[in-house]
Amino acid sequence: MHPKPFVIGISGGSGSGKTTFVKELARSFSPEEVCILSQDNYYKPREQQHTDENNEKNFDLPESFKEEEYHQDVLRLLKGEDVVLKEYTYNNPLAEPKLVTYKAAPVVVIEGIFVFHFADVSNLMDYKIFIDADEHIKLIRRIRRDQIERNYPLEDVLYRYQHHVFPSYAQYILPYKSSCDMVVDNNVSFEDAMQNLKTTIRERLNTPAQ
Repeated sequence: MHPKPFVIGISGGSGSGKTTFVKELARSFSPEEVCILSQDNYYKPREQQHTDENNEKNFDLPESFKEEEYHQDVLRLLKGEDVVLKEYTYNNPLAEPKLVTYKAAPVVVIEGIFVFHFADVSNLMDYKIFIDADEHIKLIRRIRRDQIERNYPLEDVLYRYQHHVFPSYAQYILPYKSSCDMVVDNNVSFEDAMQNLKTTIRERLNTPAQ
């Protein structure tokens, strides 16, 4: 019988530093040790996204994602099966999506803004981490990311933050902070929290599964 992997959930608001935190974690372990499955890979196509009262697409709602497909792929990893996905290119028509294989591993990290809100996914977690940062810090990070990496106009970035990102954070993300095992203050640095998490994972990898 395949031993159950140790499942870590990581969430937090847009601009809190989740992606940077997860990338640092990925650099510290091999894919055979830790599998990281991001919720971003499960965005529904643009044409299926909700349109707000100003006819703008809202990508910051739980229904923006293929929740059940995500849940089923997490279950496959927990059974020891690899998962093959077409990478999400953030609706960039110039980007050619590649097929990415996520290998089953003794530690599985489930990462994304709604992973605690998706009950079927959240119930599979053994350890939950909330990445936190002050609102103005998150907004500055969001502006830098969307303008530099995705070439979005500033007006568009600010509109989405005010009308989509922050309301969704308040309703679907922040309420789960108090029930997490670790809250990471990432206004400046997450180094101490990262070292603690690496230690937890290494101890888990060195302990035979029951």
